[in-house]
Amino acid sequence: MIVGTAGHVDHGKSALIRALTGVDPDRLAEEKRRGISIELGFAYLPTADGNVLGFVDVPGHEHFIHHMIAGATGIDYVLLTVAADDGVMPQTIEHLAIVDLLGLKRGIVTLTKCDLVSATRRDEVKADIAQLLAGTGMESAGIVETSAETGEGVEKLRDILFAASRETAARDAAGRFRLAIDRCFTLRGVGTVVTGTVLSGAVSLGDAVTTSPSGLVARVRSIHAQNRTALRGVAGQRCALNLAGDGVTKDAIARGDMALDPTLHAPTQRIDAQLRLLPGETIALWQPVRLHHGAAEVGARVVPLGEDWSQLVLERPIAAAVGDRFVLRDHSARRTVGGGVFVDLRAPARRRRTPDRLARLDALSSDNVDLVLALPPFFLDLDAWRRDRALPAEDDGNPDWVRLGNHVVSRDIWGAFAASLHAALAAFHAENPDAAGAAPDTLRRVVEPRFPAPLFAAALAELARQGIVAMAGGLVRAPDHDARLNAIQLALWQNLKPLLEAQRFQPPRVAELCAPLKLTEAAARRALKQFATLGFVEEVAPDHFFLRGAVADAAAIMATLGDNFGAARLRDRLDTGRKAAIELLEYFDRRGATVRRGDLRRVDPARLNLLLRELRAGSPE
Repeated sequence: MIVGTAGHVDHGKSALIRALTGVDPDRLAEEKRRGISIELGFAYLPTADGNVLGFVDVPGHEHFIHHMIAGATGIDYVLLTVAADDGVMPQTIEHLAIVDLLGLKRGIVTLTKCDLVSATRRDEVKADIAQLLAGTGMESAGIVETSAETGEGVEKLRDILFAASRETAARDAAGRFRLAIDRCFTLRGVGTVVTGTVLSGAVSLGDAVTTSPSGLVARVRSIHAQNRTALRGVAGQRCALNLAGDGVTKDAIARGDMALDPTLHAPTQRIDAQLRLLPGETIALWQPVRLHHGAAEVGARVVPLGEDWSQLVLERPIAAAVGDRFVLRDHSARRTVGGGVFVDLRAPARRRRTPDRLARLDALSSDNVDLVLALPPFFLDLDAWRRDRALPAEDDGNPDWVRLGNHVVSRDIWGAFAASLHAALAAFHAENPDAAGAAPDTLRRVVEPRFPAPLFAAALAELARQGIVAMAGGLVRAPDHDARLNAIQLALWQNLKPLLEAQRFQPPRVAELCAPLKLTEAAARRALKQFATLGFVEEVAPDHFFLRGAVADAAAIMATLGDNFGAARLRDRLDTGRKAAIELLEYFDRRGATVRRGDLRRVDPARLNLLLRELRAGSPE
């Protein structure tokens, strides 16, 4: 269990931790000289059951609130201190507000310096504390009277903490690893070390991690978890990681960075969030604030979206996850304004206040994929969903979803999409009976729901796989559609086909076909392009049309050449000219069937098989 202190400056937080653990959390000479905490301090206390309590001691001075917020991130239990002689003070109130904004509800209040006051004064301050806690997450927290000087209440407090530790459920280590870095330093003979609380997942010796948002890649050389040498650090522990790698130095890693599973590295600079303002605070459009997330502090602007929602536009990217808590302070960093929860790390810059968008935010906040898929735009990038939530990869075999590449849609939406596409194709074929098919973008503009072009292409591929549509030559058609040539086209094709067949892998160019076809060059070009849309020929190079079946045969022959072959080998196998062989290779390059390296090629088998199926399906031969 991680215990974090909170409370006004000089209210005995550090002294109380010394009394509990025997460790002085104030490690800086400046802290000892001034008698106040400036930086985060740390101490550890072994428990009878073999576990270790970790303590994070935070500064109480108003100038160091940013350190307090950093220390409060990832803790399990709050130790709110109030000095009996001073009573409730400004930072007591602000620290409690921050604790509440961070969603922390487990904790205890310690009335410190009780040796300095009378019993009557103790009762007065306890009454003030009870009034202060009312309406907060710590409303039910008990109060323990203590004195670090006399030892009063210290043993009782220690027993309460041990009991709370036994009741603290272990955090789920199944998620992906994230550690919020609050310190980075160099140890002689060891190297660069980062410390922080593991927010999710686990890390082991030898693991690769990325420090985000910089993207610096490192390897874990050693681990200290809860102040002990360990082979593994897990969620809920304070860990020190010794990192190594190119460019890994103390100066390359900053407080506020995250050390995380490399798959999670996706910094964000525009976030939609649930925002709760403190009483008396208001937010104007584009108001500047200081955003605190983990140990990071960054300038931001706020765009109110509605009663519960705001968009945060950051001055620089941060590493975050959906569900993370944050705190906002005013631009001058003098007071806390509010805080809340990150809901969407990839927030849109436009149409962010529409009813559809606000409804989607409600669904996103539920973390229920089915609710999200039921609302516009009716699809979800499942890989990004898991990445932004630090979730592990899982089986995607949900029977209620249809997977389209990285995206999913619900079965209901998929059925509506397929029906809309079928109707659009039927209307197109009725109006264009001699056309081989419709261009995908023509269909995309009329089919509902309207998907982005990449997702629409993936949907068409899935429908083609299921046999619901057919695709050839970049066109989409109903499986039973047969484009018919009119009498003029049929006569022209009967004259053209033998000319192309006679020199199968080196057919005549458009200019060479004009005389035998008795057409002008412009008319011949128009006719060949029309035959290309019908799937009869393929324009391999400008004004150079091959029979579609011939291109398929050339692709099949090329597949037997192995890797690292040149134009000369294909030329010899096809018994054609070098120029025609180069044109075919460049065509295959464009279609992704071959990969060029200098003057040599290698075949991409998967892409080549897809191309072959398309060419064979679209050829009338």
